[in-house]
Formats: sequence, structure tokens, C-alpha cells
Amino acid sequence: MVKHQPLQVYERQLCLSCITGIYGCRWKRYQRSHDDTTKWELLWSLILLFTFCLLLVWFYFWWEAHNDYNEFNWFLYNRSGEWSDGTVPILATTAAGFTYIAFLMVLALCHIAVGQQLNLHWLHKIGVTAALLTTIVGVISVNQTWWEEWDVVPISLQATGPFLHIGALAAVTALSWIVAGQVARSEKTRFQVVVLLLYLSVLLGLYMVPLSITSPCIMDPASLKQRPDVIGHQGAPMLAPENTLLSFQRALQMNVTGLEADVAISMDGVPFLMHDHSLQRTTDIGKVFPERHMDDASLFNWTDLRQLNAGQWFLKDDPFWTVHTLSQREKDMVANQSVCSLEQLLKLASLHNSTVVFRLRRPLPEHPCYHSWINDTLQAVRHSGVPQSLVMWTPDEDRAEVRQVAPGLIQTSVKKQSPHSLHQHGISRLLLRYNQASTQDIREFSQSNISLTLYTVNEPWLYSVLWCSGVSSVSSEAPQILKKVPYPIWLMRPDEYCLMWVSADLISFAVVIGIFIFQKFRTSGMRSYNPEQIMLSAAVRRSSRDVNIMKEKLIFSGQPQ
Repeated sequence: MVKHQPLQVYERQLCLSCITGIYGCRWKRYQRSHDDTTKWELLWSLILLFTFCLLLVWFYFWWEAHNDYNEFNWFLYNRSGEWSDGTVPILATTAAGFTYIAFLMVLALCHIAVGQQLNLHWLHKIGVTAALLTTIVGVISVNQTWWEEWDVVPISLQATGPFLHIGALAAVTALSWIVAGQVARSEKTRFQVVVLLLYLSVLLGLYMVPLSITSPCIMDPASLKQRPDVIGHQGAPMLAPENTLLSFQRALQMNVTGLEADVAISMDGVPFLMHDHSLQRTTDIGKVFPERHMDDASLFNWTDLRQLNAGQWFLKDDPFWTVHTLSQREKDMVANQSVCSLEQLLKLASLHNSTVVFRLRRPLPEHPCYHSWINDTLQAVRHSGVPQSLVMWTPDEDRAEVRQVAPGLIQTSVKKQSPHSLHQHGISRLLLRYNQASTQDIREFSQSNISLTLYTVNEPWLYSVLWCSGVSSVSSEAPQILKKVPYPIWLMRPDEYCLMWVSADLISFAVVIGIFIFQKFRTSGMRSYNPEQIMLSAAVRRSSRDVNIMKEKLIFSGQPQ
């Protein structure tokens, strides 16, 4: 007698095993479940989603903050006293954390797509918590020490907004495959309504986002103003040590129209170029005067300052990761740099008919030049022989007296004021950080004949945005990079952008509707099959020695004869 006993031998599902195994350590079939996800796991899914969004913003912030990495490292130096590139560990941990969280997000979406229950493994929960807390600590730290840098996000969106919108639209459109599948498979009307309303709200919001996107680069190319002049901030500090004669010479080779420096005054009344309050970072003061390495730079006389080497630190610390690009001859020139005086800089600028702007730091109260610092600087300007029309004078102290003594100097302010106030004080130029002037401010100053210079502009995207805004000049640590930007990175007519926006929305809407219709018919078709038919057809199509399929096993049992 022959008895037929159906025995299910399941097909191996390697992809599904990997998805559930990596996400929740459920490698075996019996460990998986198609039941609804528990509330606890739903909470962890929301935490995962929030961590992903926060890390995405954090990653974008540091990506766009590349323009100001040197400024950030200088902040760290002022706190620790040691120079190091603090952006490297931040970027490494941010990239690793974002990659990890994004991978978990993809696995979670795969779970939803195949109808598997979400069950994040406890090790991943620890990882998500660590990533979330680390990012929150980072955000708080930036708010406390570098809060003004957050302005780079809305400014950068003027350059990236239209393209980020297209990317987000593509991602949400692709997500419709999962949403449509969930709605089609679900038998709960309330769940279907909630999911549909939530998804359509996000989609509709994305369709309308361009209404809030403003970019000066969306304009008629005919109204584009001339290319902004580039001023070498501390010369070309990526190619040579900052505030040295070689640095300014390299900047002039990059066709800059002006030079910017930081000026202090020595004990014997000689203005010299130095950014920091001490000499520790940019000279070998620890070797020449070890007992005075922490003293204020202005407490040295010019004879002592001339003994210091101002170039070897650049080769050692490599602040911009550019030393490897220098030839041996260039390295030798860098290693022989000394502290530069203001008079040397002015003579160089006069030779090349280049504008000079400097920030003058008042000495300490116990300094012998505390009261005469303005006159000492004016005397250096006169001795250099530079035309007064090439010097931008920034100190606000005794500005009226300075105008009488040297009427040809370009009166410049480093404090944001209204055009009316600037005209009242006889100021014709304004020097501000790039985040202190909006597009509207730039146009207002331009209409009032106030020449605006924004610092520090190192990235082509930022230079392009400011160019489209109509700024007259920028101060840059990377003139060799901006030299390669003969035209804004992108420029689009308003009607062209409107066409791109409407076309993207229509294509997205058509794709979403098509996916929902396809998923509806696909799901209804699967429900119309009889389970036995599925089993038999699968056995016919997949019959092979190398593949385990669902089939019958014959069990023979005989009656004793």
C-alpha cells in the first residue's frame, strides 16, 4: 500500500536570509515572522529614522563647511595650544556613522518591502544610540564654539537647493514602490488611509518646495555682473606660509587684485604681519627664545623678530595638506621665510599696483606704542612710498584725524552698518564675513556705491553664489582655486528652472501613479492563485538536482504478507 504524505522542502532564500540576518540576526526561516511589528520595535524604527535624518544634516554641514576648515582648526588651536587638523577625525567618524545608519535604513526598508517583521538586533540598537548621542554632542559643541558656521547651510542651499530637490524627489518617488505594496497588501482600511495621506503629504510638499527655493544663480545671464576681484587673504597660505613675503608673491602670481594681512606693532614701533597673538604657531620662537614662547607677539622688538624663522612650521604642520605639491626648490624657499613687516608688504603691493587691506591690532596697555599705534602705522605707510589710493584703512579709532593726515586712504569698515551711516562717516568700502551679508544686502550696498568685500571665500560654489549676488570682491585663502572659475558653476534662467521643476513633478507623479496601479494588479493577481497551483507550478519550473523545491515524498509502507 502506498501513502502520499506532502513534505515541504523550502527553497533557499539567500537574499532574504542576509537581510533579516544582518538586521536582526534572524538567519533561520523559523526565526522570521510576517506578523505586525511590535510597538517597541516601531519606536526603534523611528529612532533609527531620526538618527539618519540628523546624521544627514550633520554630514551635509561638514561637507559644505569645507570652506572654513582652517578657521575651525584655528579655533581648536586657541583652545588647546597645539595645531592639528581637527576636521579629519570628525569627517571620518561622520562618514562611518552615516554609512552605518544608512545601511540599516536600507535593510529596514527591505524588511518592509518583503513584509518581514522589524526586529533590530540589540547590538545595532547600541550602535544607533551611540551614533545618535555622538551627533547630538557634536551639534551642541558646534553651537557653543562655532555657532556662526551654521549659516553655511542656508547659504549653500542657494547653490545646491535645486539639485537636492531633484534628488529628494527621486528618492520619495522610488519609495512609492514600498508604500504602494504595503497599501495593496494591507487589509486594514485605517492603515491604508494613514499611510496614503502621510506619503501624499510628503510628496505634495516636495512638489511645492521650489516655491521656497531662492538662489541668485536663477537669473538672466545678461544681468550677470563682472567677475568679483579676488584678494589674497594672508597671501596664498595654501601655497606658502601665511603673512610671509613669499605667500604674497605667490598670491600675485594668481592674478589677485589685492592683498590682505594682519598687523601687530613691535616694542620699537615697527608694524609687522602676524595673525596670532603669540609667535608659537608660525615661528620657531620655542627654539630661539624658549623662555618667551608664550609672550604676546607685540612684546618683541623688530630685531628679535627678524631672528625668527616663519616658514619651517608650514613644512612641518602642513596646515592645508599641500606641501606634497611643492617642488624641492619651493620647499627650500618656504623654509627660509622670516617675519614680514608692513612696509615690505606695501612696497610689494606698490610694485604690482595691488590694493592692500590690513587689520591693525592695538598693542597691550603696557606697550610703549599703546597710544601712538595709529601714527606708527601711518608713518610706515608713508615710508613705503605706496600710493594712498591702494591702501584700505580699517581701524575706527581716530578715523577723522587719519583722514586729515592721509586723505587718499580708502576708508574701510569691518562692522556692518547701513549705507547711510557709512556715507556719514566717509566710508566707501566694507569688509565683512561672507555670512554677514545677504543677497539683498549686497544689492543695497551696490546701489549705494559701497564697495563690499566678503571673506573668507575658498570654495568655487560660494564664489559663484556671491558672484551671482553681485558682490564686488572677495578675500580668499585659495586664489589658485578661484583663478580656475571663469564663470559661475551654474546659471539658469527663471523660465528654464520653472520648466525643470514642473517636468520633474509631472514625471514623478506619473511614475507614482503607475507604481500604485501596478502594485494593485500585482497583489490582486497573487491572491487569485490557489496554493496548490503555486506549489505544482513551482515544482514544474524549478525541478533540478541543485535546487531544493516543494514536492511530495512517497512513503512506502507494506502489509505483512
